[in-house]
This record gives sequence, structure tokens and C-alpha cells, in this order.
Amino acid sequence: MLELTNINSTFNLNNGVKIPCVGYGTFRTPADVAEQAVKEAIETGYRHIDTAAVYGNEEAVGKGIKDSGIKREDLFVTSKLWNTNRGYEQTKKAFQETLDRLQMDYLDLYLIHWPANEKQFGDDAAKINAETWRAMEDLYNEGKIRAIGVSNFMPHHIAELMKTAKVAPAVDQIEVHPGWPHTEEVKYLQAHNILVEAWAPLGGQGAKVLTNPTMIQIADKYQKTPAQVCLRWILQQGILPLPKSVHKERMVSNQNIFDFELTDEDMRKISLLPNLGGQCADPDEVDF
Repeated sequence: MLELTNINSTFNLNNGVKIPCVGYGTFRTPADVAEQAVKEAIETGYRHIDTAAVYGNEEAVGKGIKDSGIKREDLFVTSKLWNTNRGYEQTKKAFQETLDRLQMDYLDLYLIHWPANEKQFGDDAAKINAETWRAMEDLYNEGKIRAIGVSNFMPHHIAELMKTAKVAPAVDQIEVHPGWPHTEEVKYLQAHNILVEAWAPLGGQGAKVLTNPTMIQIADKYQKTPAQVCLRWILQQGILPLPKSVHKERMVSNQNIFDFELTDEDMRKISLLPNLGGQCADPDEVDF
């Protein structure tokens, strides 16, 4: 962990691409707010920006990036394929639409947002995921994406995908926060050299992570906020957090997590917290 000194210190992906260790998330950031928010995030130091087709803000995110004046090659930009565009041809078309909205000619990382599951697709689910992934591989091999990955895939989805994949996913972005640690999944992914990214690292809407007494007690001990402790807990596990805020002071505060280290005991205490709410969606049960 000692080599990570700021939000733009990097993790190495399994294909050698370097990714800044903290990203700026734009989930639930409306389009009319996203342009200014992304511009401010970049002004405060973020160089890793995460969006998705379904967020409905790719165009605004692209404008915010342009407004920032930072060169494209100095930024790391991720987007995600939405569930209505699965399959080979649909994936390629949707990817181009994402590039057009962002006004970019390549992405640093492109993810399948959710796996096709058996609840919706029955026995065809694995085949649909394989075909989607084949399109991702082709886009990657054509140089249009620097790294490809998945989101909300559990170990059994990864294992199934690897039966036909030629390129292993570089990233799996899953929900990780205190009370929802996904401990076994994280172990599996890290053992397979797949970087784990954490969406909703602070718990997200309706979660009681930041008001939990244990989190407050640990935060006080280090003279930090519960949010900073959350992000540090994630980072110390070798997981990449994607905090989101449209408030400049919180954007800055979320970066101040490199001047302290949680003890093993405090890491354990946080990992053992009961479910504190959050989206906590089961990828095998979602029907969107």
C-alpha cells in the first residue's frame, strides 16, 4: 500500500495498463449538473472519470472533460454497456454511440454493466454474455479500448465467461462498502488477477454507513471523517474506490486518504459490520 501516495498513484491492470487508484464516479449525477461537476473534479485533481450509458450523462461528462483543458491522454475514462444492448452487433453499435456522446475516439476502460442472467434469459444467458464479450475483445484488439472488463459479475459469471474468452477481464466493478464487503468475491477476483473497483463505496442512497457508531469511533481515532475511513478501508484491500460527490469540498475531502493507515484490527472491525443498507442487488435476481 505504501506506493499509493495520492489519487493518481496507479494500480497495474492485468494487461499492463495503469489506472489511477481512485476514480470520480458519476452515478446518479444528472446531465445538467455533470458537466460542471466533472470539470470541478478534474480541477481538484481527479484524472480517472467513471460514467455509463445508462447514467444519461455521457455527453455532459465529455463536455466537462473538454472544459477542463486537461489533455485526453492524461485522463482515464471508463464507460459501460447497458443491458438493452447485449450481443455482438449491439455492443459494437452501443460502444460507438458512447464514444460519440463523449466526443472521444477511444476509451481507457469499457465494462459490461450487468451480466445477462438466467432469470431473464434462461439457458441463453451464458451465450449472450459470451457474444457481448467477443465484441468487447474485438474493440480492444482494434485499439478502440485500452482495457476491457465487467461490472456486477459474480465468480460464477466470470468462470462461465472464461470458457470462451480470449482476453481475461481486467476489472470487475462491484458494490463494496462497509456492511457489504463481498469478501469471498473480492478474494476470487484478486486471485484471478482481476482488479476490483468499488461502486457506492460510501454505501449509497439510504445506507447507514457514514452514521454507524463503529465508523464514527474509528474516524475519530484517526481524526478523519467516516467517508475517509470508508475509502481508506477499500483502498487498503487493493480495491479501487469510485466516490461521487457534486460538492467541491467533498471531492477534495475524498482525496485526503493517503496520510493515515488503518490498523489490521480496525480493518477487521469494519469488515465485520452487519449489513448497513445500500443497493445490495443480486446480479442473478435483477430484471432490468
